[in-house]
Amino acid sequence: MLNVLPATVISMLIISIMPPCLDPFQFAYRPNRSTDDAISTALHSALTHLDKKDLYVQMLFIDFSSAFNTIIPQQLTQKLVQLGLNTSLCNWLLDFLTGRPQAVRVGRNTSSTIISNTGAPQGCVLSPLLFTLLTHDCTPLHSSNLFIKFADDTTVVGLINHGDETDYRTEVSRLTTWCADNNLSLNVEKTKEIVVDFRRAHTQHALLTINGVSVESVSSTKFLGVHITEDLSWTNNTIALARKSQQRLFFLRKLRRARAPAPIMYTFYRGTIESILSCGITVWFRACNVSCINTLQRIVRAAEKVIGVSLPSLSDIYITRLTKKALRIAADPTHPTQSLFELLPSGRRLRSLKARTNRLKDSFIHQAVRKLNSLPALPTFLSFPPQSL
Repeated sequence: MLNVLPATVISMLIISIMPPCLDPFQFAYRPNRSTDDAISTALHSALTHLDKKDLYVQMLFIDFSSAFNTIIPQQLTQKLVQLGLNTSLCNWLLDFLTGRPQAVRVGRNTSSTIISNTGAPQGCVLSPLLFTLLTHDCTPLHSSNLFIKFADDTTVVGLINHGDETDYRTEVSRLTTWCADNNLSLNVEKTKEIVVDFRRAHTQHALLTINGVSVESVSSTKFLGVHITEDLSWTNNTIALARKSQQRLFFLRKLRRARAPAPIMYTFYRGTIESILSCGITVWFRACNVSCINTLQRIVRAAEKVIGVSLPSLSDIYITRLTKKALRIAADPTHPTQSLFELLPSGRRLRSLKARTNRLKDSFIHQAVRKLNSLPALPTFLSFPPQSL
């Protein structure tokens, strides 16, 4: 029966009845959440830890091999039943994922058909959602570790105290075992680790080993669209954004030479250039140095000259998005960082967050709290006594 219904409809149905007890650190398929939330949450935990002296952070960026293709339908439906989903819906999903005929066609030649009973169909909107439900019980054991997840993108954040990495390494070992039990294969060659260590006399860190293979320790890697570095600076990210935006600027100039109307060029700019320049902007803008901001803003000015209209500055885009995201988090009790938006007894302001370093002061959460406190009045959903929250 499920095969008759559009996968999008089934996906919306599952989302509407998903229990609230799901892992709060899974940011995919959750209302009003995006990759920015996952990145800012990971960085906030790291920066808060690093705000204290003589501590460091290890971040493991995990890569799964064909994650969606390894789902075992029977194992998935068992978890869905435990989550409280309707038995009929679970049976529909089991029917959808099993007995799927597959063949390969090249030109006029078609291979013989095989029946697949493992994995989820490629390109199906249900596949990433089902994967998030399969991994809902993949959570850390130790409070000094976090699993930040966005569909099949998983990052382990280890907050290391006094140079003792035992909990972090044990957690990675547990995760490896969990993957084996759930038919997930870790691609160790593409899995990367970054060690963020600002101690003056830090020592060489031993390589992490997974299934007998050493994980590569890198100085920079791409995480959900932004470039994270071992010094938590944003120079590499700026270079990547600028290079990609300048490539699109070439096509904008082509449109002008073709005498395209200004509204058409503006729409092209918003969709192909501004969307790149503002990718993850709530995470990195405030922490960027002046040189990086000027580099990106020059691209905006170049686009203005091509189109012939005034365009929003990156600063304006940042403030707008910062405010919207801060309000959404403050109003969402299921968000993992909502507790940081704490109302003072007066009910007029939020409690300010303490920070020793500028790295933490310039992070998203701290800036979001400051932004809400700078508003003429807090929104009505925040302006009531704390005991009513």
